[in-house]
Amino acid sequence: MVLNNTTALKVAEFLLQIKAVKLQPDNPFTWASGWKSPIYCDNRVTLSYPEVRNYVKQQIAISVNEKFGKPSVIAGVATGAIAQGALVAQELNLPFVYVRAEAKKHGMGNQIEGHIKPGQSVVVIEDLISTGKSSLAAVEALRNEGCNVLGMIAIFSYGFTEAKDNFEKAGCDLITLSNYDFMIEQALKSKYINANHLETLKAWRVNPSKWNQNA
Repeated sequence: MVLNNTTALKVAEFLLQIKAVKLQPDNPFTWASGWKSPIYCDNRVTLSYPEVRNYVKQQIAISVNEKFGKPSVIAGVATGAIAQGALVAQELNLPFVYVRAEAKKHGMGNQIEGHIKPGQSVVVIEDLISTGKSSLAAVEALRNEGCNVLGMIAIFSYGFTEAKDNFEKAGCDLITLSNYDFMIEQALKSKYINANHLETLKAWRVNPSKWNQNA
């Protein structure tokens, strides 16, 4: 679910303006997975724009307070959400940790960097949700340390059914500032795309792994 429609459209507008999100229905991107896609999203770009960075930070902080109360700790998912998570923790005056994709192979062998204790309540910050698998791996790592994960807040989600199912199975609440539907709505409103692109954009999300622009 999104925080609210006004925020969702404003975040979508910002992401399009700074080219953190690019929509190219006529010239698809190729993701690392090999998927062809009419959209590419890199929310780390928000960190380079103070107005956008601050807005995202403030809206995530509002989401934490409204949906989860005051947790013991804010956790960021490495690497995309480390900086944004730290900003949110600073805004809320809370401790911060970040969670690696896997434990380090050297040194202390940590997967969670920072101080965490069993029984602490945690809200996890993420930059982008696709299938949700890597994001939920961070949730599992925190739970394995005895933490109570209240939920996750992400900047943007593609809105895949697989992600929804994965979060439900994991028993983890997910809130996003914006998502694919609001992105398309804002892109049309701002004439970033035209109505002829809609069917292409909608068809991709139905089955992204098998989508073919020329099919």
